[in-house]
Amino acid sequence: MSKILFVVTGAQHWTLADGSQHPTGFWAEELVAPYRVFSRAGHEVVVATPGGVVPVVDEASLAADANGGQENADAIRSELDQIDQLRTPLQLEDVDPGDYAAVFYPGGHGPMEDLAVDATSAAVLVDTLGSGKPLGVVCHAPAALLATRDARGTSPFAGYRLTGFTNAEEKQAGLADKATWLLQDRLVELGADFQEADPWSEHVVVDRNLYTGQNPASSAPLAEKMLEALDG
Repeated sequence: MSKILFVVTGAQHWTLADGSQHPTGFWAEELVAPYRVFSRAGHEVVVATPGGVVPVVDEASLAADANGGQENADAIRSELDQIDQLRTPLQLEDVDPGDYAAVFYPGGHGPMEDLAVDATSAAVLVDTLGSGKPLGVVCHAPAALLATRDARGTSPFAGYRLTGFTNAEEKQAGLADKATWLLQDRLVELGADFQEADPWSEHVVVDRNLYTGQNPASSAPLAEKMLEALDG
């Protein structure tokens, strides 16, 4: 059994262009679905957050309309409640990525607030990318890649094919006009080869050991792709 590190946002809000705070956290499906994939395959998931803060779920991700109905929403909430690691996360600052067979970043708007500027997270990302181990990042979590720029403004993720939450999806979600910046724009500025599919469609991009998913629907397929590499 291998250990897989989940790096989860510790943010509870996302600061908008007008200075207001939009309540957020991690997106439930993007944590629960990959957790299910890895744990059912016999792998141990370890959760870490910046400062070891207990992460919060974005309540919008537990709504019926975000889960195809109330029954599914109740089921995902129940699964979430059973993940004990979320109540006792490790401090990301104390984590050695070399101890893990893979690293995974769930999304939600939270990473736009904290992981996008977190140097410790950046070191984990760069180390894992260089190690050749599977590195999975989904939806808004690629915001964490923005913190990997060095003093010259360059990133080891420049030139990689990847995806993430698109401008079109942010517009349809109703937050694009309120945001200080949009994820797709920043990833392009980073030098990434951004791969965009139709809004809300399942879309996974694999480039070497980097595995990225566009949106919540892509989170389980992304984990399945990583599992192929882990168990292959």
